[in-house]
Amino acid sequence: MTSVRSESLAPTDTRPPYQVSGVQVSIQVLERAMRLLDVLAMHAEPVALKELAAATGLHTSTTHRILNDLVVGRYVDRVDSGMYRLGMRLLELGSLVKRRLNVREVAMEPMRDLHRVTGQTVNLSLQQGDEIVYIERAWSETSGMQVVRAIGGHAPLHLTSTGKLFLSVAEPRHVRAYSLRTGLAGTTRNSITDLERLERELALVRRHGYARDNEELELGVRCIAAGIYDDTGKLLAGLSLSAPADRLRDEWIPLLQQAAGRISEALGYEPPALT
Repeated sequence: MTSVRSESLAPTDTRPPYQVSGVQVSIQVLERAMRLLDVLAMHAEPVALKELAAATGLHTSTTHRILNDLVVGRYVDRVDSGMYRLGMRLLELGSLVKRRLNVREVAMEPMRDLHRVTGQTVNLSLQQGDEIVYIERAWSETSGMQVVRAIGGHAPLHLTSTGKLFLSVAEPRHVRAYSLRTGLAGTTRNSITDLERLERELALVRRHGYARDNEELELGVRCIAAGIYDDTGKLLAGLSLSAPADRLRDEWIPLLQQAAGRISEALGYEPPALT
């Protein structure tokens, strides 16, 4: 399973384009419509026409005309005379985007970026029953000694860094059931083979926000993993760095967590607000 190997404004309009989430919009009517949608998105309750006009800097009649068009398209709902909120069409489109998102596609660029910085193999893994399965990797033959996991390869949850992530979010009774089913069989002298020690390890994972494999699956190989979450906050996958034991560096942990965070955000995950 593993190997170690070496649209445009009229010419007279000179105003700068409006920024929508970092993207420049240069068609005036689209700019204004997006500006209105942005303001509506900032309010949980319906917003009055005059308030929308003031917030966007548009004339009231212009605001009313654009809102009418957005209402026809169901992008905005008119809930009362002069009161507006975001429409159901946006939810429908958002659901389409969500269904079409593929964690493997979203992950590739952050994975390659992380590999370029560390020079080590970056793995993307999912849980399948009592094991994790490697579904993608980023590596290169020119980066020196690397631990290369085979795509489609699998390993027990308790012996891998990504597997520990999944166990750490499971209910205690499910962890105990896993222990009984598998017997917590080990493959090296470092393998965790008793439930009490595993539970202590999972507590550390929850505390630190990442997991380790300290030569527990394979002697000479260490791994660190961070979680990838979907828009509901569910742990969807694990992103891990695998390296020869003497090459893995703790300085890579924040980089790994940042890469996993980029993927999670692209999937719609919003980290909980700091209190």
